[in-house]
Amino acid sequence: MQFGIFSVGDVTEDPTTGRTPSEHERIKAMVAIAQKADEVGLDVFATGEHHNPPFVPSSPTTMLGYIAARTENLILSTSTTLITTNDPVKIAEDFAMLQHLADGRMDVMMGRGNTGPVYPWFGKDIRQGIPLAVENYALLHKLWREDVVDWAGKFRTPLQSFTSTPRPLDGIPPFVWHGSIRSPEIAEQAAYYGDGFFHNNIFWPIEHTKKMVNLYRQRYAHYGHGTAEQAIVGLGGQVFMRKNSQDAVREFRPYFDNAPVYGHGASLEDFTSQTPLTVGSPQQVIEKTLTFRKYAGDYQRQLFIMDHAGLPLKTVLEQIDLLGEEVVPVLRQEFAKGRPTDVPEAPTHTARVAGGAFSANRSRKDITA
Repeated sequence: MQFGIFSVGDVTEDPTTGRTPSEHERIKAMVAIAQKADEVGLDVFATGEHHNPPFVPSSPTTMLGYIAARTENLILSTSTTLITTNDPVKIAEDFAMLQHLADGRMDVMMGRGNTGPVYPWFGKDIRQGIPLAVENYALLHKLWREDVVDWAGKFRTPLQSFTSTPRPLDGIPPFVWHGSIRSPEIAEQAAYYGDGFFHNNIFWPIEHTKKMVNLYRQRYAHYGHGTAEQAIVGLGGQVFMRKNSQDAVREFRPYFDNAPVYGHGASLEDFTSQTPLTVGSPQQVIEKTLTFRKYAGDYQRQLFIMDHAGLPLKTVLEQIDLLGEEVVPVLRQEFAKGRPTDVPEAPTHTARVAGGAFSANRSRKDITA
């Protein structure tokens, strides 16, 4: 099972000091966070994609390529690549280039994004979000698997005898996760192609996460990729830890109360009781994270957001030390207990090359029920 960090790259005022980092500081902080994740033995670092303040990661492959040169083992990914507003031809080129630069230590997560104004900035209509995601990914899937592509669709100009370069490393396209919080159509899309499904369940109650994951698993089996239990699932989460749980709650409360996403709403206590957010000791984080398997099944990837809401870099790096030294080693052992032998491990480029992933992820023309 893979464990790692994801970041949305927000530039947020620290509510305890009133200081807001510069964009330069925040970008460098994200690199430092990835390097720390590699240092403590985590598996994955993922960055979001945003094109509006207060976020800085507008060019994920630029950042991930830089990080690839400064890490040894870390899998580099995105927590959202905007399949709706990016040209799939450019996605195909950029991430294939990253795949080569990172020697296969990468994958990618497709998402629609949740910032409405982004769509017209890139000449798209937010009301076409789902159709855009479906058509654009169909083209991207084809571009990575066929050397010469002819294409005609609704949302972009046709392609005639087009070859995307560079071609995927070792003839194996990057592994794709489809990220969604609330759209069953995206779970259906992931299942149709036999790709991974990532549910960022940091804001949602257990019942909703269970429903979305189960839908994906059932449809994965329906399309003949394996049993429902063999579907490739990833989950998000958020934690804040101190040795003493009371210290963790006291320190994190002002950040929670003023967070741009969930601040000024439900109390910290209500939020932690109803969602996967865990604020407490490392042991409490272990215990709560282990409950995710009860409603998501045996899954392959667990990512945590650690740097949201203005937390200073020093604090975030301390959190990653705790995660790598005290939490993840125990989670690896506990999640391995009772894990069925036919449940696949998390996908890596090396394993997919050895297993012939190209034939397993076959090209699709459209999505049908």
